[in-house]
This record gives sequence, C-alpha cells and structure tokens, in this order.
Amino acid sequence: MCGIVGYIGSKKASPILINGLLKLEYRGYDSAGLSTIENNSICVKKNKGRVNNLYDLEGINDLCGTVGIAHTRWATHGKPSKQNSHPHLDNSKTFSVVHNGIIENYHELREFLTKKGYHFLSETDTEVIPNLIHYYFNKNINDSNNFLKAVSLACSDLKGSFAIEVISYLFPNNMIVAKKDSPLVIGVGNNENYIASDIPAILSYSKSFYLLEDGDIALLSKNDVKFYNCSLEELKKEIKNIDWNASSAEKNGYEDYMLKEIHEQPTAIRETIGACLKDNEKVCFDDFNISFKDLSKINKIYIVACGTAMHAGLACKSTFETLCKIDTTVDIASEFRYRNPIINNNTFCIFVSQSGETADTLAALKLAKQHGAKTLAITNVIGSSISREADYNLYTHAGPEIAVASTKAYTSQIVLLTLVAICFAEILNSCSEDILNDLKKELLLIPRKVSSILKNIEPIKDFADSVYKEHDMFFLGRGFDYNVAQEASLKLKEISYIHSDSYAAGELKHGPIALIEKGVTVIGIITDPSLMLKSISNLEEVITRGAKTFIVTNQDIDNSDFNMIYKIPKTNILLSSILSIVPLQLFAYFISKAKGLDVDKPRNLAKSVTVE
Repeated sequence: MCGIVGYIGSKKASPILINGLLKLEYRGYDSAGLSTIENNSICVKKNKGRVNNLYDLEGINDLCGTVGIAHTRWATHGKPSKQNSHPHLDNSKTFSVVHNGIIENYHELREFLTKKGYHFLSETDTEVIPNLIHYYFNKNINDSNNFLKAVSLACSDLKGSFAIEVISYLFPNNMIVAKKDSPLVIGVGNNENYIASDIPAILSYSKSFYLLEDGDIALLSKNDVKFYNCSLEELKKEIKNIDWNASSAEKNGYEDYMLKEIHEQPTAIRETIGACLKDNEKVCFDDFNISFKDLSKINKIYIVACGTAMHAGLACKSTFETLCKIDTTVDIASEFRYRNPIINNNTFCIFVSQSGETADTLAALKLAKQHGAKTLAITNVIGSSISREADYNLYTHAGPEIAVASTKAYTSQIVLLTLVAICFAEILNSCSEDILNDLKKELLLIPRKVSSILKNIEPIKDFADSVYKEHDMFFLGRGFDYNVAQEASLKLKEISYIHSDSYAAGELKHGPIALIEKGVTVIGIITDPSLMLKSISNLEEVITRGAKTFIVTNQDIDNSDFNMIYKIPKTNILLSSILSIVPLQLFAYFISKAKGLDVDKPRNLAKSVTVE
C-alpha cells in the first residue's frame, strides 16, 4: 500500500503535501516525494526513508508552486531507494505522476515504450504511466483536450489497480486524477481542491468530499472539478459531507481498528497477490528467485512462526505437500530452537512474522542458518530484523495492522505462502499444470469472495449477541477446517477473554466430549466436501448432549438440528481457510463488543512480541 496526496489552489503546495504524507505514513514509509509546478517546469523532491527526510532536501523550503502531488511508498516493484521513489517523470519531464496500486502488465508496456524510444530510470511499474501519457499526448498534439485524452488512453492500457495523480507544466492550472481498485478522494475547499488516498490526510482542510468510483477520471482546477468516465463522457457527482473527529478519521469511520482491518482484507489480499500472479502465467516474484537445481535438493520444508502466523503456516502445510511433494512441518518458533530440529543444506525454512521483529522467530531463523538451511522471511515490514537476517524476503502488502488481534495479516500470509507453494511446484514441475492454473484462477477471485462475506455480517452479530455471556466455547473442524478452528479459537480468547478450545472433530470422542454439556456453544467449520458427512456426524454428537451449534460452511447442508448455518462462497479447498476465517473473526469481534471490552487493545497482549 502507498499513500498519495495532491493540492491545487492559491497556497504554497509543499507544506500541505508533506503534512498529508505524514498522516498517510502508515500506508508506507520506505520513501517519500513530491513534485510541484515551478516557473514553467516541474520540480521533483524525493528521498529514501520516512516522510520527515524530505525536510533535509536542499531547496525544499524554496518551493512556491500552488499545484503539486506527493507520495509515500510501500515498495512493491523495485527496492526502496531514491531512484524508485515517486513522483516519476516521463523522459521529456513534461508529466509527473504518483501512483498507488500495482500495474500488472507493466513489463509489456515497458517493452512497447522501449521500442518507441523511451528509456527508464527506475525499477518501478509506475514509471510506464508518465511515459505512456507522453506517448498518447504526442499522437494527438493538436487536440485542445489533449491532456485529458492522453491520460484516459494511458489508463485504458493499464491492467491492475491504480489511483494516480498527474500534473504537467504545460497545463499549470490543472491536475488530472484517475482511479481503479485503489482509494481516492477529493476534498473541496474555498477556491482550492485537495486529493488523497485516504480522507484523514486532508480532513483538517475540508469536510466536503467527492468519493471517486472505479473508472472515474477527474479534471481539476483550483475552483472546479469535472468528472468523466473512461469514454470521457462527463459525469455528475454529489459532494459528501464527512463529520469526523481526528480519532474516528484514523479508523476511516469504523468503530475500531480491528473491524476496519477485517474489512480491509480484500484490498490486502489483492495487493499481496500484486503483480506476481497474472492469468495464464507462472508465479513470479521480483526479489525472490530460486533455481531448479537448488530447489530440487530440498527434501524438507519447515514453516516456523508464533501465534496467528503459525496458524497461517498450518493452513498451508498441506498446500506445500500437495503441490510440491516435499515433506513440510509447521513448528512453533519458541519450541523449534530448543528441540534440536534436523536441519541441513537440503532444508528450506520459511519464517513468518507480521512485524518481522518476533524474538523467538528471529532466534529460530539464526539457528537454521547456522545449520546450513536456506531461509525465507515472510513479513509485513520492510527492513525488519527478520527480513534483514534471511537469505530471501517476501512481503505481504497488508499495510499497517493496528489492532493487536491479527486479521488481515493472517489472510495475507496464507495468500503469500500459497503463492510460494505454487511457484515451487512450477519450478519443480511437481504438479499438473491444469491443477495449478485452476488454483491460480481461483486465488484471483478470493478478494471478491471475501467482500461478499463482509456484506452479510448481521447473522454473525445476532448469534454473537445471543452467546456472549458464556464462559466456554469449542471449535471443531477436520483437515483445513481444523487449522481454521485453531485460529478462530485464538481470536475469541484474545479479545473476549472467553475460554475456548479447538479440536480436530474426529478426536472429539477421544476425551474432549466429556466437556460438552447442555447450553455449551460449539462452532463447526465444514468446507471440504470429502469430509462433510463425517464432520456432520461429529457435530451431531455434541447436539445430542445439548450443545448450541454455529456452522460455517460452503456446502449445501440441510440439517435443522443446527442452531445457525452461515454460508460462505465455495473455493478450492487449498484456499478455503482464507474465506472460512472471516466470519469467525467477526464472531470474536462482536462478542467482545457485546461484553464492552477494548477490542483493539486486549489485556496482557502486545502487537509485536520482541522478547522471548
């Protein structure tokens, strides 16, 4: 995720832009930059690192332009560097662009533009945009509406997600913005307009906003905004008045960060998939390349993590074994280093941590390296300790997660681990191409399916409100569903302080059923059609003993004995954990709210565990 800000008016733009970036820094902080129109030219100032580093740049205080755009970056294409930071210019330095999102077809566009004589200075996907605008601008040089047409034509060539802001010294009184699958808002002032990827960045300047929809293009001057669709037909939009205080603005109107982050999962998943997965192509990571020669030597994979990250590993154990045909073990980091694990040059260890600073996971990583294993870090924080220590790094692009109980980081971790498994299988040729292609197609549909769940939350709230006073709950599942049961139980414990346990449903009769009595709530997860009848049979065992049952399933179950059946979309069983956890995250959230607890800051817990 990245953050973008823009200003067009009569005031100096640069202080407004930097202030907006500081409020958006949670969206990315490996580099920042801005560009303004100054004396018939575009002036660009950018720097690696935090937004505050912009103040160290020579001439930053001399900028007087009243039209400008700015960006704070969370790196996707290209390492964090001044060269890769935004804004980006075309070769003629006529157009300047900032971009939030991912251009999936940038390789093809870059090749096309190179053949047309354009050259590139960065490793980013974004740099194709200003050069593409310049290309179309020159094709229609005599058109009076050329600026708008050039941007529109460029956007029509882009595949992926984007929110862009464009300025040109040839049009010093205008700015153009466009949006597809990335957030963008326009705040209306008195003879001035503010643009940002999030309302909080500009809330101190305006309470009146235009909210852009996918496909919208807007042409701005300081006292006007005109909207167009992709065919450049003019649109009418209503201004929305936003009455937020600073605290609620940071949560984008959600009552709690956890609820906001649950609803951010479609975007987090989409951005984690990024440009590494495209239709009918092999999975490709920009910064992670392992050869067939090295990978074919691997006879053991360890996935090592703590808490929720460890549950993400459990959700993907069978994925690695099914696709790659390599024995895979998921281990708790705090146990791994003390049990003398068998590690050698033929071992591949994957370490998963949201913060990248988890002390037990870092210690386990160092141990694995001492024994000659190849190591891969999967984290959400660029430059974290674990990412610096590992041989290879991949990042989830979930954006900062403020609530202590992890939600969007967990689903993003499952997505990224699945992509790694697919990548390995393609390199090893260990799985049929048809199976892999079907899995990749289904993975691209996951964000939309999560969104559909988030549109149907009232039944979950109703059931949570009916059981929130209970002291014990149980989660049951088989196979992948057992892994989800473990994570769902942890969520409930973390934020509601209700005692809960999770069991493999087939193990129920081997002891845990002694705990089931009349009125106890049992949550069942059923997403594997091959295990559906067995799972139903296990749940009928608790019903006969008086338990209340809440079933999360994607199967067609007609059983009036269950108190509630919540349907989720069907998907490939290897991806089922991503969907089935979402209603159970909400279930834990609504129980905690019903109890009047602090959802975001549960007692005794911290977001990043940096001690052993």
